[in-house]
Amino acid sequence: MRQPIEERILFEDNHLIIVNKLPSEIVQGDKTGDVCLLDDVKSYIKDKYNKPGNVYAGLVHRIDRPVSGAVIFAKTSKALSRMTVKVKERQFSKTYLAIVKNKPPKDADELSHYMVKNESQNKSYIVSSSAKGAKLAQLRYRVIGASDSYYLLEIELITGRHHQIRAQLAHIGCPIKGDLKYGFPRSNPDASISLHAYRLKFEHPTTKTPIIVTAPKPVGSPWNFFN
Repeated sequence: MRQPIEERILFEDNHLIIVNKLPSEIVQGDKTGDVCLLDDVKSYIKDKYNKPGNVYAGLVHRIDRPVSGAVIFAKTSKALSRMTVKVKERQFSKTYLAIVKNKPPKDADELSHYMVKNESQNKSYIVSSSAKGAKLAQLRYRVIGASDSYYLLEIELITGRHHQIRAQLAHIGCPIKGDLKYGFPRSNPDASISLHAYRLKFEHPTTKTPIIVTAPKPVGSPWNFFN
């Protein structure tokens, strides 16, 4: 049974609601027809505040279905438009945690690659800077933990490309645990990958106060290998 939305709210006011997405939970409805987080958020708002009719909730950003962690929804169209600008103009700090089998070449580094997205495969590839449609992808990582079998990385996104962390880590020989699409040999039992949207930092779109939200890591293996 899925953990209720009420127990996963990381931040809420009149303008925004931030929820800790479960591994393998879908953010927005698609052809699978599976229950999505956006609909659950709308139902929560409708029930909690006794709102009649349709309830507004705008998706500020997405994370991939196999990924867990913090997702922001706007409660008003004005908040959504302002947050969309922040995302586009990179007035946003996103920190992820990733578990990999292979130790990276360096304990800390900044990765810069050029990437293209293959729409039909829903996959991104590292290419040369001169390749058609190539976009610069940049992130910083550091190794913050090690177990007998895995390494825990903290990742700060500089750009926000499709499957960026997954593709860039795979390119340096460190595919994320469970990520079959990018070269990890075995899937996780729940079809997730061991990538978690851990922390968000941004200025509130209305009050202008700094917001820092941290999403608790998923429970169980392999996350429990690291304190």
